[in-house]
Amino acid sequence: MERLRQILTRIDGRGYKAYKDIQGEYRFPFFTLYIDYVQGDPFASPSRIRVRMDQQRARYDRQWYADEHRRIALEDWVLRQAAREVQSLSFRVQGTGKSGLFAVDRPGQEILPRTAVVVNERYVELRLTVGLPARGRTVLGNKAIQMLCEDLPRLVQRSLPASSFDREKLEERLRLADNQKAIRDYLREKGWIAFVANGSILPRESGVSDRPLRHGRVVPFQSPPTMEVAIEVPHGEPIRGMVIKDGITLIVGGGYHGKSTLLKALERGVYDHIEGDGREYVITDRNAVKVRAEDGRRVEKVNISPFINNLPFGRDTVRFSTDDASGSTSQATNIMESLEMGASCLLIDEDTSATNFMIRDGRMQALVAKGKEPITPFIDKVRQMYEELGVSSVLVLGGSGDYFDVADSVIMMDEYLPRDVTEEAKAIAAAKSNGRKREGGDSFGEVTHRVVLSKGFDPRKGKKEKTDAKGLHTIQFGTTTVDLSALEQLVDVSQTRAIAEMMRLLGRMADGRKTLKQLVDELYGRIEEKGLDVISPYFGQHPGDLALPRKLEVAAAVNRLRTLSVQ
Repeated sequence: MERLRQILTRIDGRGYKAYKDIQGEYRFPFFTLYIDYVQGDPFASPSRIRVRMDQQRARYDRQWYADEHRRIALEDWVLRQAAREVQSLSFRVQGTGKSGLFAVDRPGQEILPRTAVVVNERYVELRLTVGLPARGRTVLGNKAIQMLCEDLPRLVQRSLPASSFDREKLEERLRLADNQKAIRDYLREKGWIAFVANGSILPRESGVSDRPLRHGRVVPFQSPPTMEVAIEVPHGEPIRGMVIKDGITLIVGGGYHGKSTLLKALERGVYDHIEGDGREYVITDRNAVKVRAEDGRRVEKVNISPFINNLPFGRDTVRFSTDDASGSTSQATNIMESLEMGASCLLIDEDTSATNFMIRDGRMQALVAKGKEPITPFIDKVRQMYEELGVSSVLVLGGSGDYFDVADSVIMMDEYLPRDVTEEAKAIAAAKSNGRKREGGDSFGEVTHRVVLSKGFDPRKGKKEKTDAKGLHTIQFGTTTVDLSALEQLVDVSQTRAIAEMMRLLGRMADGRKTLKQLVDELYGRIEEKGLDVISPYFGQHPGDLALPRKLEVAAAVNRLRTLSVQ
C-alpha cells in the first residue's frame, strides 16, 4: 500500500498516461489489490481492479458455498452489499470525465452466476471499475491516494468479511436458495413445467420496472384447488401452489385480468429471484423459451417445413433463408431454432404472435384451399410436438377457442386469480363444432441441426476485434449490429455482454463439422470446468461485468447474426 502511495505521489501533476505506472499487485493490511488495466484517458473506459481477501480473514462458513446453488446465491449477496457501499463512495472525488467513479456490476431481481464476485475455499474476490482522477489530462495523485488507499479499504472492510454481514439475512437467502433448488428438482423429477406458489406477487411496479407492485390493489396469487400441490422443501413447511404439468396449457380470460402477467412471471421463472421480489417461488423449467413473431429478422437455412410448405415458385422450406422474414415465417423459425437447441416448453402470447400462424378457422379453410395456403397453423402442430418430441406449450389466448380441442389444461385468469376451467372448455369444444379440419399431416416433421461455418463470424472492426453489448438488446459484433429485442428472457445487460464474447469464441471454434448445438454445448463445458471468466478477453485480468446467459439465448443471438453462414 505504501508503494502505491509513493507512486501516486510521484506522478501527481504529470500527464494522464503516467497512471500506467500503478498497474500491478499491492498488499494492503487485510486484502490484496490487483490493478489489472489502467485507462489511458479520463474519458475512456474506466480502470479495472480486483480486491482479494483470504478466507482466513474473510471467515466464510464453508457451508455457505459448498454447493453450487448456495455459492451463486452467496456471491450475489456479497455483490449487492458491495454495490450499496460503492454507491456511497462513487464520485466523492471530483475531476474530469469519469474521475472518482467506483462501480460494480449491479444485479437486478434475478440471481445470476456472475464474474463480479468469486468465492472459493481460498479467498473472496470483488471486481470493480474505477475512474482515476484527473484535472483535464493531468494526474491528481493525492485524489487517487484518497480513492485507492482510503476509500477502497473502507469499501472492502464493509463488503467482504463475514463480520460485515447480517448473518440472519444471509442465512435467509441461503435457505431460499435451498428451497428454490428443491422445487426445481421436484419439477424435473415429475417432468412438469412450472410452479407458482400461493401468495406470490406477480404484477410489477410499471412497464419499465421489474420490482413488485406495492401500491394500489395487489392480489396475491392463489392456486385453483384442482391444480394445487404441496412441495416438500428443506426449510419450513411444504410450499403450496399451482403446478403447470407437461402438455398443452392455455391461459385465457378477459383483457387486463392477468393473463400476460402470469406468462411474464413464468418467463422469468427460469431464473431464481431474490427475497422480497414476490416471485421467489415462481419456478419454471430452465429450458422453457418464449417465442414470438419477429418481422424483418434474417433466417439462415432453417428447416421450417413442419409449419410452411409449398411456397410459390417452389421455394425451399427445408433450408429456408431470407433477409426479411414475415411475422408467420419468423415465428415458425423461432420455434424450429428453439427445438434445435433442446427447448422443453414454448411460452407463447397471442398478442405477440402472427395471427395466421396461430390459427386458420373453418370458414377460411373453406374459402382458401389448403393447396393454396403454405402455412400449417400452430394449432395443428402443437399436439404432435408434445407427443413426438416431448415439448410442452403454454399459450395465452383471448380470441380463439379452437385451441380447446388440443389443450390438456385451461386456466382462466379472473381479476388476477386463476380458475381451472378445463372441464368447461372441453364441454364447449364437444358441444360446438368449430368446423375446421386438421392440416399438416400425421406427424410433426423433422428438426434439422445445422453446421455453423466460421466465415460467418467476423468480429473485426478495422484492424481490431469489436464485440460489445449496446444495452440489453443490442450487440455490436465487428461491423454488424445484432438485434436481440425479441429475446424476452434476457434480463441483464451483463448477459448480453457475455453473449457477445461467446459469439467471438464460437466463431473460432466453428470447424465446419459441429452443429450449433454441439458448439454451444462445448463452450458451456469449458465454462463449467473453468468458470465464466474463461469467455472473457481479459481472462485472468478482471472480467468483472459478465453474467451467465442460457444456451437458448446464445444460440438465438447467433441465429440473428446477419452474416451467419451454415450448412
